Amino acid sequence: MSESKGPRTVRELGEFALIERINKGRIQAPGVLLGPGDDAALIAAPDGRFVVTTDMLVQDRHFRLDWSSAEDIGRKAIAQNAADVVAMGAVPSAFVVALGCPADAPLELIDGLADGMWAEAARAGASIAGGDLVRSRDLVLSVTAFGDLRGRAARTRAGARVGDTIAVAGRLGWSAAGLAVLTAGAESAEFTEVLAAHRVPQPPYTSVLDALQLPGADDLHALTDVSDGLLADLGHMAESSGVAMDLDAAAVADPALDPIAALLDADAAQWILTGGEDHAFAGTWAAGAALPAGWRPIGRVCAGHGVTVGGVRWSGSAGWESFGGVDSAVADEPR
Repeated sequence: MSESKGPRTVRELGEFALIERINKGRIQAPGVLLGPGDDAALIAAPDGRFVVTTDMLVQDRHFRLDWSSAEDIGRKAIAQNAADVVAMGAVPSAFVVALGCPADAPLELIDGLADGMWAEAARAGASIAGGDLVRSRDLVLSVTAFGDLRGRAARTRAGARVGDTIAVAGRLGWSAAGLAVLTAGAESAEFTEVLAAHRVPQPPYTSVLDALQLPGADDLHALTDVSDGLLADLGHMAESSGVAMDLDAAAVADPALDPIAALLDADAAQWILTGGEDHAFAGTWAAGAALPAGWRPIGRVCAGHGVTVGGVRWSGSAGWESFGGVDSAVADEPR
């Protein structure tokens, strides 16, 4: 008689056993007072406020299973939410995840998603406090993130002032370059770094959080993460603040992307200015302020409205818009 094999799919294992499998052996961060196992989680709010954000990823719109591993997808789902929390000046404290998956989804896939989500949550200094599990036709991940301001004022898009220095922390255009490689079917050794950047963004959380603990933290007037594209996200900041912004093309450029763009017959400047998903951080700092480690200047806040590059308006799309273009992860950059 042949030896019985263990369950291989979600259907075979069952909902509650799957939930137990996902959570077994996980250690909660200090901000989670009660994790999975009850009707709801209990999360600490030390100064009486939460920063809260949510984001959803849908299979073949925001990711493709033939382009990214399950662990990559799990990490990306957490990273894009953690970046939004940090962009408000808060420290990530907990995540709640709702997962929809087909009944025949392999357990290996769910294990990979869970491992990726927990790994990125730990990198952000937090943990996954709970969530929901439902049956769906395609794979769907919806993440809610909570953040602790630790007594500080929130940093919003509305604080930029005329004369401020525009600065960024993190890389720009790398995720867009990786997407271009995947779309062109041109995977090879010279594209390894941009492919990794697209599959697993690396928001520089500490560049923001360390800066907020320095004596000159009040010099950071406005802050956002670059998720939809540098021009698009700075455009939101300029509008919210009632100012204009002008970028220095040379300061924004990244020579490391030029040879990749040449191989793909593409424009590296377009990746940098309109690509998103690197989840770099862009902020405006008081004129003359010394920028903290990890930040570099790329432009200046001016009177007026809108965003220019070297005084010239950018022609074409400034970045991602969820209901623009064709509804396909191949034709549109997934966000």
